[in-house]
Amino acid sequence: MALDKAEEKEKQENLERLAAQVLTLARDSIVVNMRFMDVALAGLTPVSKQRIGCVYCDGAHLYYDPVVILKKYQEEPQSIVHMYLHILFHCIFYHGFQYGKTEKAYWDLSADLAAEATVLEMGLHASAMKADRERREKLRILKKNAGGLTAERLYRYFRANPLSEEGLKEWSVLFRIDEHSYWAPKEELTVTGEQWKRISERIKTDLKSFSKDKSNSESLKKNLEEATKEKYDYGAILRRFQVMGEEPCLNEEEFDYIYYTYGLARYGNMPLIEPLEYKELKKVREFVIVLDTSASCKGETVQAFLRKTYSILKEEENFFHKINVHILQCDNEVRSDTKITCDADFEEFLKHGRLKGFGGTDFRPAFSYVDKMVQEGEFENLKGLIYFTDGLGIYPGRMPEYHTIFAFLENDLEEQTQPQVPPWAIKVVLETEKL
Repeated sequence: MALDKAEEKEKQENLERLAAQVLTLARDSIVVNMRFMDVALAGLTPVSKQRIGCVYCDGAHLYYDPVVILKKYQEEPQSIVHMYLHILFHCIFYHGFQYGKTEKAYWDLSADLAAEATVLEMGLHASAMKADRERREKLRILKKNAGGLTAERLYRYFRANPLSEEGLKEWSVLFRIDEHSYWAPKEELTVTGEQWKRISERIKTDLKSFSKDKSNSESLKKNLEEATKEKYDYGAILRRFQVMGEEPCLNEEEFDYIYYTYGLARYGNMPLIEPLEYKELKKVREFVIVLDTSASCKGETVQAFLRKTYSILKEEENFFHKINVHILQCDNEVRSDTKITCDADFEEFLKHGRLKGFGGTDFRPAFSYVDKMVQEGEFENLKGLIYFTDGLGIYPGRMPEYHTIFAFLENDLEEQTQPQVPPWAIKVVLETEKL
């Protein structure tokens, strides 16, 4: 019996040793062919776990079953390099760190498709597999329909064009390389997420230093752009327009209980001091929303932007109860001006307001109109203006006296470039999903 246990232990040690050698060969092959991946390889530590029956990554470690690795290697030696690259791209593109924010089945598939598209476009001989031809053909058709092969774009496409249960299973089987169930967010992996952000930025920079034949993957560049792009908090943007003011409410923070209780004790039911009935707070009171109603802006997109703005407006901690907000509609001239002073006004506009315009785009008339309102005393202390637009228009040549934000929706067309705003304006890109 003791001999059997010793033999079993020796067998397991041999399996682990051989599997580790196979993974080391795969790592070496990747570094030799793609030197810009060295920082990513260093960020992922392989760890052997017997009898798990799969390969998975938690953002810090690549966990593998030695039997699974050796079986894959025996069946198709290139599959190990392919698998390694696939998992690395999941980390580099930040796929696992968005797991709790999306619909699981479609995010799983979208992440696998994005990773596989990048592996295939790298054209590395050491990662070539038998199923690559079928994968390439499906990706070619999908790219034509979805407009791009980033996980975020594919996820939006599948949400708008759901697959059948059989279709989802078929695609998942073809493109699944690793297990994703361990992607579930963990507090202890927060630092790891930030580390992969830095690694992605480093790879994006390093790509410029290597020859085009080694880093010519369109999917790699597009996914890196998606992973490293700046995320905007629309609520934080609106808070740029905050001013100090009095808000009617019981102010217990500045209330002195000593004088209150002394008065009650001394005079029976007569406190010497009562709580203040207002607070000095910093909130948003006045600003202007300009809606680009040119022919290039879609009505449903404008409505989504307004609903998002309204939902933030209703958060009591950000805005005063009495506000002075003007919603302008403008294409090449100001078509309408709706004044919002309370929730009811905004609800009325959302229910019954109609978009007007649909001509060319000229930003100057809106700024001239607001400048005139300021001169006529319509605003006490206008802090800012938000212009929701596609950015394709004529910008003012002069800087206004209030903060200006040009808000764009993230690009839906792969070939479209983000417009450049004047240096005095703030440019933000809002995510479609968050609107």
